[in-house]
Amino acid sequence: MELIRGIHNIRPKHRGCVLTIGNFDGVHLGHQAVIKGLIKDAKEHQLPSTVMIFEPQPQEYFRKGDAPARLTRLRDKLALLEKLGVERVICIKFNETFANQSADEFVQRILVEKLGIVALTVGDDFRFGKGRAGNYEMLQTNGARYDFKVKSTASLRQKDCRVSSTAIRNALNQGDIEIANDMLSRPYSVTGKVVHGWKKGRELGFPTANIPLKRQVSPLSGVYCVKVTVADKSYYGVANIGIKPTFNGKRTLLEAHLFDFNCDLYGQVIEVAPMRKLRDEKKFDSFSELTTQISCDVEAAKAYFDLI
Repeated sequence: MELIRGIHNIRPKHRGCVLTIGNFDGVHLGHQAVIKGLIKDAKEHQLPSTVMIFEPQPQEYFRKGDAPARLTRLRDKLALLEKLGVERVICIKFNETFANQSADEFVQRILVEKLGIVALTVGDDFRFGKGRAGNYEMLQTNGARYDFKVKSTASLRQKDCRVSSTAIRNALNQGDIEIANDMLSRPYSVTGKVVHGWKKGRELGFPTANIPLKRQVSPLSGVYCVKVTVADKSYYGVANIGIKPTFNGKRTLLEAHLFDFNCDLYGQVIEVAPMRKLRDEKKFDSFSELTTQISCDVEAAKAYFDLI
């Protein structure tokens, strides 16, 4: 899969494609339906299947720290799109200049002049351009003017619920991990590089692999039974996702304690898949109270995984 970073890196050789546009956060079942249609159309036109995404995502630009939690980091999103068979991804930097571009300018300058699109697929709720002035009807009008086809993909529904990134975030936030996984069509997971932490877990007798979530708001918070993948091998464990209030922490961190594991993980990329929520994160009055609770969490997780 070819990755084009920025409008300035779109070359004449990239003209002529079948395109879809969106955040594709989570690459859930609804997104997958769009991508399957895109690839089918691209094959019919014998042109590259192309996905346009944005970094940061528009709501992250406009709402800053109040933006919705991401379901997938950029690298995970790219990996999922590649796995689906997408041939090309254009990642556009969403900044003030791009945000102030009118819908007409976007269509003429990027879709027509830069990319020379032959066909475009968008979701039924797609909006674009300054003030979100652009919509499906506007694209249809421009499609007739510039000779490209426009197709709208209706939102996928599952169990009378619209499959969306928002619905998945809500399910995760409420601890309904199975529902979220159904809409994703895979287990929700967090992938990241293990870093050195305060080593408090080790002092308490429960060493942890720590993954910083950087500036991202997490869709999960609390203590979970988790499945951790390290170098294609799986382990079970218990993880806390939060700010460590007992230690007066400020930034969100994922800390995973792996059962029957004694190797060094620093610098390695691991995948942590929450399977069941055990409890909310809370501040304890003493380290001894925290240690007692962690022991209970470990026992509960081992019981869940039938390891006792």
